Amino acid sequence: MNDLQIAKTITLKPITSIAEKFGVDPEHIEMYGKYKAKLPLKAINKQQADKSNLILVSAISPTPAGEGKTTISIGLSEGLNRLNKKTTVVLREPSLGPIFGIKGGATGGGYSQVLPMEDINLHFTGDFSAIEKAHNLLSALIDNNIQSKTNSLLIDPRTIGWKRVIDMNDRALRHTIVGLGGTASGIPRETGFDITAASEIMAILCLAENLTDLKKRLGNIFIGFTFNKEPIYAKDLKAEGAMATLLKDAIKPNLVQTIEGNPAIIHGGPFANIAQGTNTVIGTLMGMSHSDYTVTEAGFGFDLGAEKFFDIKCQSAGLKPKAVVLTTTIRALKYHGGADLKSLTTPDLDALKNGLPNLEKHLENISKFKVSPVIAINKFTSDSDAEIQLIKDFAATKGIKVALADVWAKGGGGALELAQCVIDVVEAKTSNFTPLYNWESSVTDKIETIATEIYGAEYVDYTAKAKAHLRKISHLGLDHLPICIAKTQKSLSDNPKLLGRPKDFIITVREIEIAAGAGFLIPITGDIMRMPGLPAHPASENIDINDEGEITGLF
Repeated sequence: MNDLQIAKTITLKPITSIAEKFGVDPEHIEMYGKYKAKLPLKAINKQQADKSNLILVSAISPTPAGEGKTTISIGLSEGLNRLNKKTTVVLREPSLGPIFGIKGGATGGGYSQVLPMEDINLHFTGDFSAIEKAHNLLSALIDNNIQSKTNSLLIDPRTIGWKRVIDMNDRALRHTIVGLGGTASGIPRETGFDITAASEIMAILCLAENLTDLKKRLGNIFIGFTFNKEPIYAKDLKAEGAMATLLKDAIKPNLVQTIEGNPAIIHGGPFANIAQGTNTVIGTLMGMSHSDYTVTEAGFGFDLGAEKFFDIKCQSAGLKPKAVVLTTTIRALKYHGGADLKSLTTPDLDALKNGLPNLEKHLENISKFKVSPVIAINKFTSDSDAEIQLIKDFAATKGIKVALADVWAKGGGGALELAQCVIDVVEAKTSNFTPLYNWESSVTDKIETIATEIYGAEYVDYTAKAKAHLRKISHLGLDHLPICIAKTQKSLSDNPKLLGRPKDFIITVREIEIAAGAGFLIPITGDIMRMPGLPAHPASENIDINDEGEITGLF
């Protein structure tokens, strides 16, 4: 059976019973049908959250299909609950871009899912729509102010960096011209679209700790300069109040359930290759307020989502993870060892051995943050015993705990060994989380620290455009902000063709976007785009619905 067929065999529990199990009065939740609800912000208890054990699930460099971090996260939470550790999994919300593109949904798989999967993978509770509307409201206000003859801030249209967003992979919108149609339709200017997951509003929602903080961050969004070279922010347009109002429900975490009837929180959805790649601070704190263990994940490989999780989210919110579970698959290691994508299901010990340096580098990166790792081998039916043993032997030489996780087929029952490894690491108290860099360091020092220490680059090169952006950042006094590098997820480098553990490469920063409201800078490297495109045969070709409302092809 496929994921959707398995999900349909499960009898869902009313969300009121899930709320009660989570520890929130069912009368205080906001219902979105029978199986989804919003949690009140007042249910966050920071003193209780400080007692929870936060576990981050990351991964080695993935294949194009991904290596199953969400599946492992959910399965681990089920396993911990089976071992009598009250556990909540806290995940990101799926974007429609990958769902209709190549990767599919983001609710786990097999018997390690969050439900109702079809609702979560589609419009869910409308958070993405609210983020999109708040973002595009500011876009409309900017163009309206440029057009105005009575309320103009004299914004120089040539300096505006704020684009529009849509939750879809649509490469045709990367570069657009607005304001055509004559004097009544605005001032023509070049702009474009990013995908909603890359919106600064998404980033702000994921880092804000309450409505007051949300409004402050929204007001600090940098727009551009006036003709007199004065900086303009969203607060100068008096936009933050209306934008926050559009986000009044989106700021509340979403409560759903795992396939085994345990609480799951899904909130926020930035990608990790073009944004910070982690769910909301509010969602994480909500889970930690009501759990002994809180399992969360960060997008793509450790070099992307996990680095940003540690250096941006944890520093911003004062979080201290107790362990990192590094999702590892035999197919990805063979891919990084030189095997062709079409042959990854064929046993190949030589390719697997050649791919181990990628795993080794990610383990080294975890150690830089002084957090203890556990290797989770996400089991696929094509994995041979000899291949599994090879990874276990490698882990033994490093003195690192490793567990085979058969969560797709067995759910929490397939994660008991992994869960016990995590408990052992937490109870040994060997982790002492330390950020990679100090926010007060120079922008170039912070970028180069990430590029050389985490990616393994020789050095960083800056285009003339990026150097101009560095000068603008210094002029605005934003040097103290942390770094959120946009980079391909396919390689440790900025070149997707350099697989395994590349060495002696250069990271090229072509431009740097300012996300002053979110509170970080976005160096954009290589050919990475903040508006993805669709493949030749997108997943949407296989998605359908019949007259009875039954969905097919959604994975």
